[in-house]
Amino acid sequence: MRIIISLICLLLPILAFADDMQIREDAPDSHIVVKGDTLWDISAQFFKDPWKWPQIWVLNKENVKDPHWIYPGNVIYLNRSSGTLTVSKTAPAQIATPPESVTNSEISPDAAPAENVAPLQPSIPSNAEKLEPRARVISQHTEAISAIPLNAISSFLTRPLVVEVDELASSPKLVGTYEQRELLSVNDIAYVQNLPSDKGTRWQIYRPSVIFVEPGTKEELGQEVAYLGDATVEKFGDPSTLRITSAVMEIHKGDYFIQANSGYSTNYLPHAPVTPISAKVISIYGGVQQAGQHAVITINKGRSDGVEVGHILGLFQKGEIIRTPGWFTPNIVLPDVRYGLIMVFRVFNKVSYALVMETKLPVQLLDRASNPE
Repeated sequence: MRIIISLICLLLPILAFADDMQIREDAPDSHIVVKGDTLWDISAQFFKDPWKWPQIWVLNKENVKDPHWIYPGNVIYLNRSSGTLTVSKTAPAQIATPPESVTNSEISPDAAPAENVAPLQPSIPSNAEKLEPRARVISQHTEAISAIPLNAISSFLTRPLVVEVDELASSPKLVGTYEQRELLSVNDIAYVQNLPSDKGTRWQIYRPSVIFVEPGTKEELGQEVAYLGDATVEKFGDPSTLRITSAVMEIHKGDYFIQANSGYSTNYLPHAPVTPISAKVISIYGGVQQAGQHAVITINKGRSDGVEVGHILGLFQKGEIIRTPGWFTPNIVLPDVRYGLIMVFRVFNKVSYALVMETKLPVQLLDRASNPE
């Protein structure tokens, strides 16, 4: 009896896992990884919930956390019985094609040898190495595939995006220019107040733009900023002297400075929030009203609400209201419909940026973003 109970305890998680992971009806048996693939895209070929890819790869925990473990040329195999994926480090060996000067009939295995013609016997040096067919090996210098399309968010990882409401008052500020120039560009000199000397010599320049507000209460959640360029300190003081090293927009007095960073981790591990999160789409980057796949959006929940980098949230369209006849019969409110998925990649105190991973409808302002299940 104890043995039976133990087996049941061991099998229950496996059965629950298999039931949870739904294989697509059109899932292939294998897939050869090519440049441009992502873990999300590959998982989406096999499973209906690609964001659960950390659960479906036959890997240890260290490999799952490390994104550099699948390369172009690897082969992904689907085990339909266990609902898991495995990785072969090399692609199948390719059959060599005959030289252009040789026709198919000349190399056909069914063709009989010409009469009175002795087969050629190539001369083989004694020190020659005998070669045998082998699998094609992909160089480990090949760029590993990423979990998500990093090219869609790379510019958002190394630049300032949001400042808190009260942060501007104490931020270093451009107060003067060399020769009283109105606009600054590369190699121009800027004079900056409130620049700390213990934060390094590399700084980024930004300008406040959109103010994020909470729908309904109109509470200010933070201020989105426009990245202008980079500068390097030439002399600390009051004010400090900086030289502009790069500029993507014109820079002038009144602009602000923030310490430059080397970027954020791109090792994203998608996972659902442990606690309930219900957010709204409050901005679509670029000032547009609708967004599609791989667009960047802002939601009105952040670190203080329990949002984490890697959180997967569903996008929901509000359910329709069916009007019923009569004064005393309540209308029928249909459930909200999930039409897409987003993944959070940068988190601030009260707002977060997310990438639209997949969507069946255009993403619109004030759409709900919450736990996917």
